[in-house]
Amino acid sequence: MSPSASSQEWVLIVEDEPDAREMMKELVELGGCYARLAANGVEALQVLASLRPCLIVIDLMMPVMDGATLIEELKREPALADIPYVIATSAPDRAPRGAPVLAKPIDVKALWKWMDRSRRGN
Repeated sequence: MSPSASSQEWVLIVEDEPDAREMMKELVELGGCYARLAANGVEALQVLASLRPCLIVIDLMMPVMDGATLIEELKREPALADIPYVIATSAPDRAPRGAPVLAKPIDVKALWKWMDRSRRGN
């Protein structure tokens, strides 16, 4: 599935591990959203330059630009600052203080709740 620029029904998955990225994509699509993939924070910012997701699922530990740095960049950019995000990580204790976290392995129902909330704008 491929999101259009006008679609709000898609999730950006930022994950460096190919298998984890594909698994997350399948979970997002089973939950009723399109999925777009990025292998690191730099790729995510390139996607966000032209498309706006309803939610960003961010791995914390990645090469090139890690999840914490990506979150800082999102907060600095007014056009991106209000996009909901959740960190998906096997090291929840390393997440930035106050950041929303989904611990790996991902609880599918918890992921879908995040997706539902973000689509409704809550």
